[in-house]
Amino acid sequence: MNRRELLRGTALAAAAGAAAGQRTASLLIDPTPKFEISPWLYMQFMEPLGVTDSSVDASWDWDRDDWREDFVAITKDLAPGAMRFGGLYSRHYKWREAVGPADKRPLTRNYFWGGKDTNRVGTHEFVDFCRRVGSEPFYCVNFASDGEKRFLATREGNRSGDAQEAADWVSYANDPDNKERRQNGAAQPYNLKIWQLGNETSYGNRTFTMEQSIAATIEFAKAMRERDLSLKLIGWGDRGAGNVLWAHELLKRADDRIDMVAMHMMGQSPRRPDTVLKALRYQQEPERAWEELSEMTGRLDARLVEMEQAIEAQGSKAGIAITEGHLSLSPANANPILYEWMSAIYHAKSLNLYQRHGARVKIATAADFNGTRWTNVAVTIPAPRGASYLMPVGSIMRLFKRVNGTHGVDVRRAPSGLDIAASRSGNKVFLHVANVEYKRPVEAEFGVAGMRIVGGRVYEIAPPELRTYVNQDQADVFRPREAVLRDGSWRFPPGSVSAVELEIQPD
Repeated sequence: MNRRELLRGTALAAAAGAAAGQRTASLLIDPTPKFEISPWLYMQFMEPLGVTDSSVDASWDWDRDDWREDFVAITKDLAPGAMRFGGLYSRHYKWREAVGPADKRPLTRNYFWGGKDTNRVGTHEFVDFCRRVGSEPFYCVNFASDGEKRFLATREGNRSGDAQEAADWVSYANDPDNKERRQNGAAQPYNLKIWQLGNETSYGNRTFTMEQSIAATIEFAKAMRERDLSLKLIGWGDRGAGNVLWAHELLKRADDRIDMVAMHMMGQSPRRPDTVLKALRYQQEPERAWEELSEMTGRLDARLVEMEQAIEAQGSKAGIAITEGHLSLSPANANPILYEWMSAIYHAKSLNLYQRHGARVKIATAADFNGTRWTNVAVTIPAPRGASYLMPVGSIMRLFKRVNGTHGVDVRRAPSGLDIAASRSGNKVFLHVANVEYKRPVEAEFGVAGMRIVGGRVYEIAPPELRTYVNQDQADVFRPREAVLRDGSWRFPPGSVSAVELEIQPD
């Protein structure tokens, strides 16, 4: 056969293969389950933010004396797997001040966020909210104020909490016969299984040293587990003084006491000296802002690998709990880019990263939860009334949580320009896809090794203009559009975030 005949034969064979549906997949998935995806992976956390952002009190309907209906509805739609109550507020929180008759609960000073809190939302109300929206409630206890000595003697008295106080809270929540809880109207136990010991304990120079924190972890864990052996405890293991990761020593000395190691992914700020991600500069150079936001997620990957290596070095089975994490831009907690789809590139890539590391990462978030004026939240609550709505990060978390499998799987091959996390449940494969290209659409031909794709759907958020923003007047602007996957391929628009569902059968 001469060269011309060979080329003609090759072309005819290629055409026949294409016609028979045998096109080479540019996006190839290995369907072998690698790890179970935690049901708590996409979590949120609630914290009274005082006069800074009256997020908790603004979520309460004071006329009905109940949670705002719009707030419950949007959170149920968001579907967080777990919900934490805590944050820095935990360092001076006294749980007994927020149980019992509401009219007898004292006002308490908010030492971090200013003003006074009503304590109208306490253990009963928070657990009730979580159960309404299908979320697993958990608390960050007052961990001896994380070692901050100022809380031992404030104008309002001793605001620090000890191991006995934390253990009593466990009994109040979980002991079927707890008299105090039953007197306060809850006959059945709450069975709260997840509890966090310490919040940002290694940050700054006013908190515990690493040795003090580990000793306190052992003390608190012992006291709390004496009340309920089934607890899942989270110990603090992030970096401290000298950039030392506490997880090494924590697991060496207290591995049998904890189930997860906590770290936070805040402070993710631009490193370029001439960054456009301050105030409104991004509006003059939006494409460059997009590039900066995309490149920032590389630091998250490095930090996750560091924590995974620390856990593996100790031969531990502990998981990772990222109980806080958001995009930190100037002005703090109020940068307007977070209303815009421009911020989606960071949020989608970070969430994909957490799921790809799901063999270790059991709890993660990409935002603070609810607020009236902060922009780094998942849910914005118009005050004093109006319909709560999802910020871009909330819309992405909702999409990824709702369209997802039970086990992580690997992506063998993918087109340049797509960031992907893949999962599987039974005869379905799910892809979380972010097109990181600002202007270029990316075409993908799907394939699943050893399987035939027999159907599928795409749920896509793809605003035609990446500076599209959400507010109360256009609350559904980032609601996904649903489409049937007809020929085993999809063209992902520039800057889009999608969830793809593929139905598969053995080949």
